[in-house]
Amino acid sequence: MKFEIITIFPDFFRGPLQHGIVRRALEAEIIDVRVHDLRAFTHDRHRTVDDRPFGGGEGMLLKPEPIFECAESLAVSPREVRVTGRATESVILLSPRGELLTQDVAAQLAALDRLVLICGRYEGVDERVSEHLADREISVGDYVLSGGELPAALVVDAVSRLLPGALGNESSARQESFTAAAQGKSAAREKGAEENGKPGVPDSTCASGGLLDYPQYTRPADFRGMKVPEELVSGNHDEIRRWRRHRALEKTFHRRPELLERVELSAEDRNFLHRLRRETAS
Repeated sequence: MKFEIITIFPDFFRGPLQHGIVRRALEAEIIDVRVHDLRAFTHDRHRTVDDRPFGGGEGMLLKPEPIFECAESLAVSPREVRVTGRATESVILLSPRGELLTQDVAAQLAALDRLVLICGRYEGVDERVSEHLADREISVGDYVLSGGELPAALVVDAVSRLLPGALGNESSARQESFTAAAQGKSAAREKGAEENGKPGVPDSTCASGGLLDYPQYTRPADFRGMKVPEELVSGNHDEIRRWRRHRALEKTFHRRPELLERVELSAEDRNFLHRLRRETAS
């Protein structure tokens, strides 16, 4: 997977790319990250990349010329090809008005061969970049950042960890919160269990199935009187699965209830949530 990052602050990426999974993926040549200085594609003595918006308004916008020229130097496929899904690459504008970066979006991007990430700055980017160059706009959340550099680093991290060989344990990515693969796998197990008249539980003692992650503990089992739940040290795998599933449902119910609408719920899940709602209401 190749990442091409277009930015006016290329030095920003010296830090985020030199740690953890991203660094290991770079060293293993699983990913290739190239950072392009937008100012190198200007043609005036001041290397100007921004200008005031037509019609007035506060702040400055990134100009279209250097962004288009930089992208063209990377020989990206035509936008009309990319928007129809026939290309193996995507040009992405990091923007607060874009679609939210989710695990599903990261998985879609991980299926491509190359991502061109345009880092916005100032009060935004000339609209022609969005209309005629980028085929996707992505936001990392409903808040305002100083620019697109940090979101671009988040995209690199979220996508890289989904690539084969990036993680030491390949099953780790399937077991994490928000992961659709874990969700589908758990749903299949739940369906089979229900058909056999057994309570539906995740197929792995580690899968959250698209929910928020369950609580986790390590040694010592008793730390200053704070003990690890008995279920986790019982050695009973069915009991461990059930406890983790219930705790994941509980955390999701209290912190991100909207996620419950996007996951497959077994009969036992629904019964547990019904009891939880009654307890909360009382």
